[in-house]
Amino acid sequence: MSRLKEEYKNEIVEAMTKKFGYKNVMQVPKIEKIVINMGVGEAKDNAKLLDAAVKDLEIITGQKVVLTRAKKSVANFKIREGMPIGCKVTLRGEKMYEFLDRLVNLALPRVRDFRGVNPNAFDGRGNYSLGIKEQLIFPEIEYDKVDKVRGMDVIFVTTANTDEEARELLTLFNMPFTK
Repeated sequence: MSRLKEEYKNEIVEAMTKKFGYKNVMQVPKIEKIVINMGVGEAKDNAKLLDAAVKDLEIITGQKVVLTRAKKSVANFKIREGMPIGCKVTLRGEKMYEFLDRLVNLALPRVRDFRGVNPNAFDGRGNYSLGIKEQLIFPEIEYDKVDKVRGMDVIFVTTANTDEEARELLTLFNMPFTK
């Protein structure tokens, strides 16, 4: 069992119960899953770019990636329905906590001019979205082997009912929010 999982069970449950006054341990919000999405719009012209994005995402997460396909045809973007235009991966359980630990402690501090992440990027239902501009901030990615800098979206899905509860939960996981 990872250090973060143990930490969650003890300190985080205790702190959340103290702040929000939960009567039951099962009321305490937890992170359900982390979804990482990488949109590769140039994949319509060159399929090799999508393969490189898939490889990078698999290295970062340590899990198999699923291709995302276009839902509609858009003539202006030269996209037909069903064309692969990105990739995503859903992390749960042990791999999720391990990725969260690496993101907060290794990757985010390597971002240029990093002052913290936006504390207002909650969706109103306790889920948090974070945009990353380049995959190079992860130590697993070798700088020399990167063909193109790509960004990704990281979505934290929690069981929290409000944004305030979710913000407190992520703060207890050491998420560096700006003041």
